[in-house]
Amino acid sequence: MVTGRSGKTQYYVAASVDGYIADREGGLEWLLQFAFEEFQDEYDAFLAEVGVVVMGSATYEFVLAEGGPWAYPEQVSWVLSSRPLPLPEQQEGELRFARGDVAELHAQWVEAADGRNIWIVGGGDVAAQVADAGLLDEIVLTTMPVVLGAGTPLLPIAATSGVLIASGTHVHPSGAISTRYALPRP
Repeated sequence: MVTGRSGKTQYYVAASVDGYIADREGGLEWLLQFAFEEFQDEYDAFLAEVGVVVMGSATYEFVLAEGGPWAYPEQVSWVLSSRPLPLPEQQEGELRFARGDVAELHAQWVEAADGRNIWIVGGGDVAAQVADAGLLDEIVLTTMPVVLGAGTPLLPIAATSGVLIASGTHVHPSGAISTRYALPRP
């Protein structure tokens, strides 16, 4: 963990057994078939500790397409994009758009999180950039009992490697398994 702050930078994500976060077409129907209620308490406890959410443009557009009020009104939301994007119809909370190197942006996320955690919501490319910069502290992974065969990779990491330290494993009624993994530090 980076010194001088109390929060963690986390990638909280669900993936198929074969390591994909979206199917070949970028869809999540495979994930949405599971009853969210069995994960609700875990999700609520996780989100209560988050001060900043960070996502790429594809994840942002997916959240917008869901409709309704903004999904993260209690957090400062950062959307990483090199192109203009629309605002939510019903925006609550603070929403910031940015482009640039995640290593440079991370200090702003830490400041905005004010001691709370930073959640890398998605996608895998954003999480990989944060991991490759040495700024990802933890992966909170729920492995869903499905095989997709292809799609968007969980974490297309280029530079970071090593054995992760697992803790906090929980098996859900559906057969999904949630595990926390700490990333190794140099």
